Amino acid sequence: MDGEGEDESGEDEDESGEGEDESGEDEDESGEGENDTGEEEGDTSAAAEGEADENVLSFPVNATDHAQLMRMAEALLFAAAEPLDIDSLAARLPTGTDVGAVIEDLQKLYETRGVNLIRVANKWMFRTAGDLSFLMERTAVEQRKLSRAAMETLAIVAYHQPVTRAEIEEIRGVTVSKGTIDVLMETGWVRLRGRKRTPGRPVTYGTTEDFLLHFGLENVGDLPGLDELKAAGLLDGRLPPGFDIPSPSDTGGEGDGEFEDPQAEEYGAALDDHLEQVASEEEPD
Repeated sequence: MDGEGEDESGEDEDESGEGEDESGEDEDESGEGENDTGEEEGDTSAAAEGEADENVLSFPVNATDHAQLMRMAEALLFAAAEPLDIDSLAARLPTGTDVGAVIEDLQKLYETRGVNLIRVANKWMFRTAGDLSFLMERTAVEQRKLSRAAMETLAIVAYHQPVTRAEIEEIRGVTVSKGTIDVLMETGWVRLRGRKRTPGRPVTYGTTEDFLLHFGLENVGDLPGLDELKAAGLLDGRLPPGFDIPSPSDTGGEGDGEFEDPQAEEYGAALDDHLEQVASEEEPD
């Protein structure tokens, strides 16, 4: 019986040994878990360091070279959507940069080029050179709608030229404002034709070559006549008796082309001429 008890105790010892082995395996597994955690922490810190490196602005090796600083400032000014002040440039350039000296040298560099570095409201920007501004101009046709008074005045000038302001007012039956004729002259359709040989020497008006080009006329004589205006429905069928459409002319007319007043006759000159003529007639042959 004692032998059997020894055997049982031996079996217990074997079982306890197996338990120790299992605990050893658990310790190995926990060690492996700790290693995995350490590797994950290392990867996370490395990624964080990589992101931090990306956020740091890395300047070229020769960033402190003055020529390189000029290139960097030039790039900033060229790409900026609005003028930059000294502080904005200094914030983007390497620490300790003499921004004033860089700007001064850039300004001298671009002084004779197509674009100049200029200061506006204590800020710096590139702008087209002033003597080349004509290249940036663009010709555009401005559509201007003429008022009814301007259209009526234009028609009177076209058909009655050369015509004075007083004659225009007489035909229209109302006073013509100075602005109406000014608008027609600014449009390029009406011009001064001369001065009429009447007291006061009033200015006469007529149409221009631009007027003919706009309305597709070879000359003012091609303006539509009475029958054509009736056919187009522009005239009432019941016209007053004696109504007629004048025949305009590009040239001719009283005082056409004359702008200078005639030289005033010297006082007593006519009397002197008369006396000389009488004296010559009384002389014996």
